[in-house]
Amino acid sequence: MDNEMKGTLFALTTALISGFSIIVNKVFIASIDPTVFTAVRAFIIGIVFFVIALHRKDFQKRAGKINWFAMLMIGLIGGAVAFLLFFTGLGLTTGGRAAFLHKTLPLYITLLAFLFLKEKITRKQLGALALMFLGTVIIFSTKINPAELWANPSLGDLLVISATFLWAIENIIARGVMLKKESNYIVTFSRMFFGSIFLFLAVFYFGKANVLFMLTQEQIIKIIVSTLFLFGYVFCWYNSIKFINASKASTLLLLAPVVSLILGITFLGEPAPAMQLFGSAMVLVGAYLVSHVKSELVSGV
Repeated sequence: MDNEMKGTLFALTTALISGFSIIVNKVFIASIDPTVFTAVRAFIIGIVFFVIALHRKDFQKRAGKINWFAMLMIGLIGGAVAFLLFFTGLGLTTGGRAAFLHKTLPLYITLLAFLFLKEKITRKQLGALALMFLGTVIIFSTKINPAELWANPSLGDLLVISATFLWAIENIIARGVMLKKESNYIVTFSRMFFGSIFLFLAVFYFGKANVLFMLTQEQIIKIIVSTLFLFGYVFCWYNSIKFINASKASTLLLLAPVVSLILGITFLGEPAPAMQLFGSAMVLVGAYLVSHVKSELVSGV
């Protein structure tokens, strides 16, 4: 199996896990302070990836060459600040608006990847991205009016957009250091572990330490379940952008709402409006098209 196929399969698996996670969070995850919740999960996953990295030969060869400044930036930007902005924004807007705005991530990543990573963006890929994003708009149009977000965004909407853009920057930095042969396991460790340290500092700064030390057994179990899903997500995601262009991998993430829609209809008995099904079909066609796009750099590197 070549790298293109590996990266594509990892990206598709990431979208599948993301779609499952949305349903799990609806049904299973208890109401826990989001900063505490995110910090605990990130810390656990960071430690796991550090252990994995220690046992890999590529880490042992590059241990003294790791760009720790870039690693800290990945943790600070994507693992901490973006989460704080997103959850603060989520408290000021609706879940539907936040979920849709987060789906603008591939647009930012594609633009930044073209500008800073010199990724080759073909007309076919742009067409597939446009088709998938339009399908996403149609899927969410049954819950919100996407046009209102651009005409009259709330403070919460702006915070969510800012968080999403920061995640795009983090992914560009991550893909950039991987192109320089940095271990994707060290990148994942840095994103989760350093991010968790910054988040724990925020927990104490905002006086939420009591929440951390008063978690119930039920909440701990649910955090562990959610952590398993997040582990699968970050494992597959950072493996995907190791092998293929970040623009292609992020576009395939737009499959996640379709997965959630199918699971909701199948297992939760949720309605299936014709417009959502039509939008889902557009996303699936776009995913098929973009999955056949070859990852290349403009420079030919």
